[in-house]
Amino acid sequence: MAKEIKALTPRSENYSQWYNDLVIKADLAENSSVRGCMVIKPYGYAIWEKMQQTLDRMFKETGHQNAYFPLLIPKSFLSKEADHVEGFAKECAVVTHYRLKTNPDGSGVVVDPEAKLDEELIIRPTSETIIWNTYRGWIQSWRDLPILVNQWANVMRWEMRTRLFLRTAEFLWQEGHTAHATEQEAIDETIRMINVYADFAEKYMAMPVIEGVKTESERFAGAVETYTIEALMQDGKALQSGTSHFLGQNFAKAFDVTFSDKDGDQKYVWATSWGVSTRLMGALIMTHSDDNGLVLPPHLAPIQVVIVPIYKNAEQLATLGEKIQPIVEKLRSMGISVKYDDNDNKKPGWKFAEYELKGVPVRLAMGGRDLENGTIEVMRRDTLQKETRSVEGIEAYVNDLLEEIQKNIYQKAVDYRATHTYVVDTYEEFKEKLDEGGFILAHWDGTPETEAKIKEETKATIRCIPLEGDTTPGTCIYSGKPSARRVLFARAY
Repeated sequence: MAKEIKALTPRSENYSQWYNDLVIKADLAENSSVRGCMVIKPYGYAIWEKMQQTLDRMFKETGHQNAYFPLLIPKSFLSKEADHVEGFAKECAVVTHYRLKTNPDGSGVVVDPEAKLDEELIIRPTSETIIWNTYRGWIQSWRDLPILVNQWANVMRWEMRTRLFLRTAEFLWQEGHTAHATEQEAIDETIRMINVYADFAEKYMAMPVIEGVKTESERFAGAVETYTIEALMQDGKALQSGTSHFLGQNFAKAFDVTFSDKDGDQKYVWATSWGVSTRLMGALIMTHSDDNGLVLPPHLAPIQVVIVPIYKNAEQLATLGEKIQPIVEKLRSMGISVKYDDNDNKKPGWKFAEYELKGVPVRLAMGGRDLENGTIEVMRRDTLQKETRSVEGIEAYVNDLLEEIQKNIYQKAVDYRATHTYVVDTYEEFKEKLDEGGFILAHWDGTPETEAKIKEETKATIRCIPLEGDTTPGTCIYSGKPSARRVLFARAY
């Protein structure tokens, strides 16, 4: 049974299948009966909750409040901002009727043709339009600004080619929507939030990211500027892991949101929006996990420590429990999440395999010999190394070990990215390195035509113009024209 649990397709054999196997076998999610949609299972949702709770705290520390806006958006709202509607038109799910009725032939229910809506409603692909229509009633004066609002919600973007967590028709996310009196305030907010995302990715997900600005063709529909964090997965592909948008006054003008400034003049409000989604679950899996299963950073693991007793009979289990319970209580008092698995319907070997598959950072095991010797076995998930230690002081040791694991898996990801980031100066070298997988820093002439040609020929996109890095001018690898600086290319999810 233990071998059956861990039977994942090796990454080297088929990375895509390995990912699918892992999501299913680790009990994270499964496909639903609704095409393109997923069921997030309790263990997967527990990881998402840890992400959500951490981000929510970070948002509130930066002055944001949570609110909730409708799922359904009048179609006319999406027509008010031209770039925005064009960007989402092909992904929208449309509600046309408000009632069903029994089929006259008794075969079930059908849409009642008499119940057609006067105006179709769109299931939100994102909420800028409904929120800015609402803000018009909230904002009259400079005293009403800034508005710093976030909502945790689901959205719908019609996807035909789906992959669990990475691309589904319905997904969970948060979307921040802020309103400001000045352009600079809004720009500062946009940058502040991409920095919050980068901090979260690196300090909690243990996932190194590159912050940058999207090119015009990759920009969010309706934005003046889009900032992004880009991460590199173990197969050498990039994953956009969070975006923050400076919306200028586009939505304020579309929905006539003005305010009276300190001089009594009427001005349009400045706006931002920013979001991350359950796509981060895919990022977490693909950044750290291995052929044995999940590798979770301790800062986000639902179970940080699992303790498994190894016993011959009920009497020995009771004795082990008496020894283990004080360890459980001490660890919990230190803020560490612990599971004591004394369930008698699975053997220790099965449990070891299951918790390894689910990425629990630290496993402790205690048997009869340990009872006699006052010892306990410790296994760390990141390296699979085992050691036997004294029970005395084990709690402090485990606490330090969790932090060591967090740092180790981050450093491993940093090292992987470093060895898979290439600086190239010719198109031939660009294509050669692209086939090896990874990030490529290369010169681009700044034109959408060149960007489109490179994408068409190689399937590589400009992930971002990095906020930090080499800003030395050069020559475009494709056109030979002058280039202001290197940009970040990769094939991506």
